[in-house]
Amino acid sequence: MASAPHVKHPLLWVPTGYFTMALAYMTLTSVSAIMFKNLGLDNGTAAEYASYLILAYTIKPLFAPFVEMYKTKKFFVLCAQMVVGLGFLGVALAMSLPNYMLILMTLFFILSFVGATQDIASDGVYVTSLDSKAQSLYCGVQSLSWNIGPIVAMGGLVYLSGKLHTEYFGHDAAVFGPDWIDSWRIIFFIVAGITILMAFWHMRVMPEGARAENTPKSAKDAMLILWDSFVTLLQKKDIWIMLAFAFLFRLSIGFLEKIGPFFMVDPIEKGGLGLTNEALGIVYGTYGLAAVVLGSLLGGMFVAKRGLKPTLFLLCCAINIPNVTFLIMSIYLPTDLMVITAGVAIEKFFFGFGSVGFMIYLMQQLAPGKYTTTHYAFGTGLMGLCMMVTGAISGHLQEYMGYINYFIFVMVAT
Repeated sequence: MASAPHVKHPLLWVPTGYFTMALAYMTLTSVSAIMFKNLGLDNGTAAEYASYLILAYTIKPLFAPFVEMYKTKKFFVLCAQMVVGLGFLGVALAMSLPNYMLILMTLFFILSFVGATQDIASDGVYVTSLDSKAQSLYCGVQSLSWNIGPIVAMGGLVYLSGKLHTEYFGHDAAVFGPDWIDSWRIIFFIVAGITILMAFWHMRVMPEGARAENTPKSAKDAMLILWDSFVTLLQKKDIWIMLAFAFLFRLSIGFLEKIGPFFMVDPIEKGGLGLTNEALGIVYGTYGLAAVVLGSLLGGMFVAKRGLKPTLFLLCCAINIPNVTFLIMSIYLPTDLMVITAGVAIEKFFFGFGSVGFMIYLMQQLAPGKYTTTHYAFGTGLMGLCMMVTGAISGHLQEYMGYINYFIFVMVAT
């Protein structure tokens, strides 16, 4: 009797798999916004362009069943990572062309769908290659590894872009425009290299991933499953309240996600704090994201001890009220980097603390039923839709209102 195929140790592929997922996502949806800002786009256009790239990640539940139908999950992971790597290489090369922005956005938009496919396949490898005990055991590793991606992207890459711009190329950090192309081309070369390297690594160590029992056998079956999952979702009790909660929970974060970093780097005469990319990478991408991780861990412990229902209102307050730190900073315009770091860390800590409530709410209230995974994905998709819509209009609203009035608006809206 043939023995079962040996699965390489999860620590060889779980950390690198989820780090690579996060690196692509953060580069496309967050780092790109800083790049657009550096290149001289106004806040409205920069936030709008970057927010559109969230679309593919929002609608990925709609094409996930089709990924299940063909080849192996590992095949899709490797193909997606190679395409993402080569795509970022193309982005770096395209930036030397005249009228490069249209080419850039086209490549970014294609890469967002490929990146979303990578997410689907990578999650599939994790779920089907590990039993429930192993999944629970490595869940913390999975989450931590994903969170390293934003730290590297929004911390390391943004910091390095500023260093290259000023010290290697000798440009003025305070002037936004085409001079920034030089440093950002190198950043995309680095992202391309890391992603392609990870693809070759996963070729050696990642398991194939098993086919799920209910995998559709044809496109027609996939469409029927999608339709049935949508119908059963709408049949749940109080579904419209749950869907509204899923869409609105991160409303304030959607309005702050792009504008927060813009506020940090905009010059003082425009109402910003005038930070360099290096300082932004340290404050927002390193300490801020570390605060998110700490807040998430403590928030999970808080909910585990007291339960979701008694704590949900407190979690909603935690994710919204600390946004006042941005309003205070916009009024007083602090110049001390420690004060700015503290303000960002407070907001990010409570964002992480409160966000736990959203994920547990989806798991316990929205997801249970015949299509647990799909309904959970619909919930996270609604969250992504909120982030995309609010992000797309946030820059235009900020330009119209100014930073102080905009942050007042965010407080009122939440």
